[in-house]
Amino acid sequence: MGSVRQGLCLAACMVMVMVMVMVMVTALAMLSLLCRGDTLSCGVAWVLLLMSVASWVIILFKSWLLYRSQGDVTRSIAAFWQSASLADATPVVQSFDRSSLVLPLVLAMETPSDGTLACAGELSVQTTRRLRTALHTAAARLQSGQIWLATVGATAPFVGLLGTVWGIYHALISLTGASSVSITQISGPVGQSLIMTAAGLAVALPAVVAYNVQGRVALRLEAQLDGFAHDLRGLLCRNDGSIRFAL
Repeated sequence: MGSVRQGLCLAACMVMVMVMVMVMVTALAMLSLLCRGDTLSCGVAWVLLLMSVASWVIILFKSWLLYRSQGDVTRSIAAFWQSASLADATPVVQSFDRSSLVLPLVLAMETPSDGTLACAGELSVQTTRRLRTALHTAAARLQSGQIWLATVGATAPFVGLLGTVWGIYHALISLTGASSVSITQISGPVGQSLIMTAAGLAVALPAVVAYNVQGRVALRLEAQLDGFAHDLRGLLCRNDGSIRFAL
């Protein structure tokens, strides 16, 4: 099963790389075509190209991170509960947790003794605060890039539409004062302008799909980590807030 899973992962990565290369080639061809226009048209094309490149970098990195984290989190939690003691669990979890999502929760159970405000208050409150901080750090790592994908998905079509409207406007202005107008005089500039709208949609669609799919996986991992943190606190603290044992 492990070899099959690795093969599927490698095939998926190869497909995504091929898709990204195709998108880049198409974007460069579109850019060479649209840069024949004025400054605003070139600017819109460059903005769409940069949005596409940044989105695909985030999509590929997040896909790799989330795919690896799903297995690491499951194995790390299982290895923790199979350990004989808390001291034995830390190095075992560290060996499985390559993304450092579970290990900070385990380390949060250690009680610091440096005399700072972090050591003030009941031990159960300190443990809860450290677990909450570790959860927030893990959530920030899992949700990284989501804001960019949402922004690209929401704005890229309008950026492309801006280029289309501007191109059509200039196409019509160029016909002002002409004694006769033929369809060939209009179809070329208007068709070139409509490519902007298609480019905006091509940039937005992968970002929207990745935002929804990766967001769902990230939320599932966050729920898994949140449940593990709750179990850790229950392992260390009694119902009355006192500590069962010290590390």
